[in-house]
Amino acid sequence: MSAFTSSTTKSVSTAPTSTLSESNHEDPMISFTSTQNLFEAIDCIAGDAFLVTGVSITSFAEIEEQRVARRRKIRWRRYDAKTQLLLITVPTGVHEILHTQLYGEFIEQLPASGVPRRAWLHKAATYFHSNHPGGGGGGEADSSGGPKTHRLRSRDWPTLVIEAGVSESLNQLHAGMRWWFAASNHDVKIVVLTKFNQQQSKIIIEKWEEVQAARPGATTRRAATLQPVLLQTIEITRDLTTNPVSYNVTSGALVLEFSLLFLRNPGPLERDVVIGTQFLQEYAELVWLQNA
Repeated sequence: MSAFTSSTTKSVSTAPTSTLSESNHEDPMISFTSTQNLFEAIDCIAGDAFLVTGVSITSFAEIEEQRVARRRKIRWRRYDAKTQLLLITVPTGVHEILHTQLYGEFIEQLPASGVPRRAWLHKAATYFHSNHPGGGGGGEADSSGGPKTHRLRSRDWPTLVIEAGVSESLNQLHAGMRWWFAASNHDVKIVVLTKFNQQQSKIIIEKWEEVQAARPGATTRRAATLQPVLLQTIEITRDLTTNPVSYNVTSGALVLEFSLLFLRNPGPLERDVVIGTQFLQEYAELVWLQNA
């Protein structure tokens, strides 16, 4: 069963948030001493994200070499060479369900949008280096991709990024969202965040895009800057009073704009990609089953 409510548009600034910071970080934090100690610490982490301090460029290269050698599926959420901070994603079961199922449904819906699946290129395992003057370092998305016609090369940024969080807070996911837009020099067009809130027993899905926003006091369009705006918020809650258990979806289907995904206007038989409420209910059930 589903209920529908409207969400509030919200905008945030990108400029000062392109570097990692210890002072405003909410994830568990450890100091880097050696590569061996780091991988031992990873095995003991309970959540899906933690911050490592004191990681020099040389140390980061050694850590990456060991990640490959040990065949570890951890991801570098973000590395900042200037601050020597490394944010690591640990792919727990719930974390992986959150983004892979959502991204998988996006791929499944491409033919319904008038586009063959082969027109889309997956970029999930790619490490992207920041193009922003103040960005620094780089990062890896949970799930991402772009059109083969425009984003075929490995260094080409995706148009769509999906990031998941379980222990990682929504505030930290927002910081990551801002980094993707700024670091890509606005080549990333849509960032979808999916957060499992265990305390409140709900899933929050947010869709962020960038819009032109004039700076205070600006008098010309040239002075306008791109700013991330929250265009859709979907909440999925579990209702234990029904038999069987049901999942309530607010704000309806998740809609991803064709023109932003494929960098062109849709043709006569093409339309936005729609991830419907029935799938979102099934998606929520999988998340809660994985969390059991």
